[in-house]
Amino acid sequence: MTPADLSVFETLESEVRSYCRGWPAVFDRAQGARLTDEDGHGYLDFFAGAGSLNYGHNNPVLKRALIDYIERNGITHGLDMATTAKRTFLESFRNNVLRPRDLPYKVMFPGPTGTNAVEAALKLARKVKGRESIVSFTNAFHGMSLGSLAVTGNAFKRAGAGIPLVHGTPMPFDNYLDGRVPDFLWFERLLEDQGSGLNKPAAVIVETVQGEGGINVARPEWLRALSDLCRRRDMLLIVDDIQMGCGRTGSFFSFEEAGIVPDIVTLSKSISGYGLPMSLCLFNPELDIWGPGEHNGTFRGNNPAFVTAAAALDAYWADGQMERQTLARGEQVEQALLSICDEHAALGAHYRGRGLVWGLEFTDEARAAAVCARAFELGLLVETSGPRSEVVKLLPPLTVTPDELDEGLRTLARAIRDTI
Repeated sequence: MTPADLSVFETLESEVRSYCRGWPAVFDRAQGARLTDEDGHGYLDFFAGAGSLNYGHNNPVLKRALIDYIERNGITHGLDMATTAKRTFLESFRNNVLRPRDLPYKVMFPGPTGTNAVEAALKLARKVKGRESIVSFTNAFHGMSLGSLAVTGNAFKRAGAGIPLVHGTPMPFDNYLDGRVPDFLWFERLLEDQGSGLNKPAAVIVETVQGEGGINVARPEWLRALSDLCRRRDMLLIVDDIQMGCGRTGSFFSFEEAGIVPDIVTLSKSISGYGLPMSLCLFNPELDIWGPGEHNGTFRGNNPAFVTAAAALDAYWADGQMERQTLARGEQVEQALLSICDEHAALGAHYRGRGLVWGLEFTDEARAAAVCARAFELGLLVETSGPRSEVVKLLPPLTVTPDELDEGLRTLARAIRDTI
């Protein structure tokens, strides 16, 4: 394969770029679960825009809705003005998501990205409770702006802040101590002890599955116990569903399996359905104490994203079929990973995940990066995750076909064999 011409990117673009280093190609077109570079080479995408493309690239249903909207000169930029596109989205979100789950949430458009939603959630929790401290969890990832970075665990990402990150306190995530300590024993003790030095938190923020942290899956009973702890101790519970929401784990919200109702929920990535920037901050009505304009943003009214988001909800979440399909595809992935781990038991291979998010880890922490590099050479896009990039992360579109899943999983198995 002739090396791609990356000279303009290497010359002009900042050294901060990351994904392009692992995938040294110049991509040109995409459809469904596949991308094509400008030299005509095809790639099966098991990364899906870091979870932003749950419905695949250029999904035809969403693309048609977007083209029709643009061709009729629909509003593109609208601040937080009332628009036809926003109304359509809100009605679709209410009818397809909130009402069927009996969720009372108010909807806030905080800005175009996930970290905007997290910042809004943290600000609101502090405003409501009149306290500064937020509790997060080991290996959490909540964004790259200063507030969300303060509740992110990864030392490398935190170092990019350039200043001390304050007002956040980490606690052990589920099974962080290998089951040797009862759930929340440390957290409860700190809350009870007047000498612990822990400022009473306004809120706790958690991912039900830590994506960037290494595909760490919280048990439903752990999440229920956390919800109960927050209620007893007068702390708000924030679930960051930016990567794991919109059906990634099966149900639309990843916390549904646990039977909990968070006080605040953040969504982004696949809420627009088409990879367009959009985020939501959802919260119980009694928490809606914002003053008009107290949190705003120039691009919080991305109307083309409202159009594709409504089309996605109407097409995929009106009848429950998407959840059933995702869980079935997840079982297919799990069976393949079980075979891979049996084959490579000597490498200490083990897997974990839910729905269509899975992680594969080896005793040799460097192996994950090697497997991802070889997979790219074989035409499969997968990435690493975890604090040491020690986990191969599988994040295919929810619309991936069984045959495409088989193809990608066979390629992954070959990449592992080729790197032994």
